[in-house]
Amino acid sequence: MVHAFIMVKTAAGKSEGLLAEIGDLELVADAHIVAGNYDIIAEVNAPEVYDVLQTVSSSMQGLSGVTDTKTYIAMG
Repeated sequence: MVHAFIMVKTAAGKSEGLLAEIGDLELVADAHIVAGNYDIIAEVNAPEVYDVLQTVSSSMQGLSGVTDTKTYIAMG
């Protein structure tokens, strides 16, 4: 199992609406609006690294209002 954290930047005023959309994605275990350089952090649990990358590139980055993502794979 691969555990990852995805940092998401959103367009102005889009964080609350995107939080629900991101939280509904299949491999997303949890998501929160956060303060700092990014607007949302999503926790992902996936069978393989490829599944994490697919969720980010195909699902999250395709959502209207997502402007940038950064993926962190947990090492332990």
